[in-house]
Amino acid sequence: MIRRLAIAVLLSGSVASADRKSTPPEPWHAIAILDVVGPSDDVAHSFESGLESQLDTMHVRMITRATVREKLRSSTRWAEGCVVGACLAEVRAQTGAEMVLLAALTGSGTTFGYVVSLVRTDTGRVLAQESDRCDVCTESEAMVHATLATAKLVGAIPDQLRDDAAEQSAAVDVAVNTAMNAAVNRRHAAEHRRMRRVGWTLALAGLAVAGGGAVLYLAGGDRPAYGLATATAGGGLALGGLTVLAF
Repeated sequence: MIRRLAIAVLLSGSVASADRKSTPPEPWHAIAILDVVGPSDDVAHSFESGLESQLDTMHVRMITRATVREKLRSSTRWAEGCVVGACLAEVRAQTGAEMVLLAALTGSGTTFGYVVSLVRTDTGRVLAQESDRCDVCTESEAMVHATLATAKLVGAIPDQLRDDAAEQSAAVDVAVNTAMNAAVNRRHAAEHRRMRRVGWTLALAGLAVAGGGAVLYLAGGDRPAYGLATATAGGGLALGGLTVLAF
């Protein structure tokens, strides 16, 4: 009985381990293909199909244009033509995408070019962009180059997107604190200058009064007391002014 129980535990553990290994991890990012503009619809579809085969699905989850259009069709807040800015928040709300992919494939004959952009749906800002031009190549070659460039762009997305809102808030706080500190420093400097003026005024006035008292005291034949008192008061006033200057 004990042996059967042990075997059952081992088997259940093996099954659970196998289940864990077979369950794929969640992709790091979800990207919605919002718009692909090409010389023809076939080129746009070929680009999207080629991109899906190039991307590492363990790294990203691509949401096709058809799925995006279907989810946005019932939205009362969505308007065609939104590619950047705050309006992309509705794409995020309807699809859960952190970013949208915009691709423009242009050209004819032997001259082709492409511009591929990743735009964040939370801030509406361009996260990364790739562009190139080929003057002597076929349409197929140009599309392969655009597909590889897009896969490289998506593969370079960091695991954790930068928190732009927090950084902007921190920058505002730094600017406010810097301005407040500058204002406080200006007030302290102005107060210091004012106190120095007061100190010099007291010191010079005190010296003048002390000098006048000394003259009265020495000029009088009987050494009048008021002369000595005046000189003493002037000296005290001058001492007060010097004290203010010292601090």
